[in-house]
Amino acid sequence: MKEESRMKAVALTHYLPISNPDSLMDIELPAPAVSGHDILVRIEAISVNPVDVKVRAPKDKTEPRPRVLGWDAAGTVVAVGEDVTQFQTGDEVYYAGDITRPGTNSEYHVVDARIVGKKPQSLSMAEAAALPLTGITAWEALFERLGIPADGFQSPKSILIIGGAGGVGSVAIQLASQIARLQVIATASREETKHWCLELGADLTINHRLNLAEQLAAQGYPTVDYILCLNDTAGHWAAMTHIIKPQGMICSIVESPEPLDMEPLKSKSAGFVWEFMFTRSMYQTEDMAEQGKLLNQISQLVEHDTLQTTMRKHLTPINADNLRKAHALVEQGNMIGKVVLSGW
Repeated sequence: MKEESRMKAVALTHYLPISNPDSLMDIELPAPAVSGHDILVRIEAISVNPVDVKVRAPKDKTEPRPRVLGWDAAGTVVAVGEDVTQFQTGDEVYYAGDITRPGTNSEYHVVDARIVGKKPQSLSMAEAAALPLTGITAWEALFERLGIPADGFQSPKSILIIGGAGGVGSVAIQLASQIARLQVIATASREETKHWCLELGADLTINHRLNLAEQLAAQGYPTVDYILCLNDTAGHWAAMTHIIKPQGMICSIVESPEPLDMEPLKSKSAGFVWEFMFTRSMYQTEDMAEQGKLLNQISQLVEHDTLQTTMRKHLTPINADNLRKAHALVEQGNMIGKVVLSGW
């Protein structure tokens, strides 16, 4: 820890358009201390997700103290609380953090050890920082919310992943094809995104800007067993309820601006469930430690070359200027994979 107990950070006090230089600012903050289940991590790389953009979106609100965003990090443990048993100083870790606490866009960061995993040794800090939030989201959506067995099925089953080339989709395609051994149909609307999805393990792609049911039927899929919606839940709802197989399951990570009509699912005995990866830390659930465990499982899959990093753009150093660039990229809505920042 620095002798002066100060640290660099990128924060906001006003919620402004990302083009405004005051939307994210370089500041110094007191370096935090740890106790209990917390560990103190020296942050070496971070990545930006749609949740960062959503939280930072312009609104008529002022923070009395600078607010640090950021929900993805890789770094090195420099201190541990008295209740921590799974980590010690010097361990390299990665995690997505807790949306109710200060974010990871700072030189040092305090996080509950139970939602932290051991960084994949074969990846750089930057490559590892691309994976936690999207990895947790994809894992929980597939294996916990949709109830897909991680060891796959005896007979082939299908999943439609709407928004396959984004951060979560890039991990979900790999998990669904490599681990669950599902027949994976991913949506992509550009040649480069189609190529990315197929490279990651999708069996075929269809265009989410065109009629999903017609495209699926033309490819021999009148219905699918599972749907993972990663984009525009309300816009795709009618199509999803039509193409889901009787007794199938739909999961979405994108809130709807309007109530969803569940009636079309009734005769099919089909189910719908939300996935929000901050649920466990936000509500301090009894199974909070499952997130640390699944991050360790993802690390093992990376070490065995089953999963690859989804980092596609790398900026350095971590500062307000580069974070504004990263937010602008994510805000455009056409990112492939993840944008990562490293170094101070």
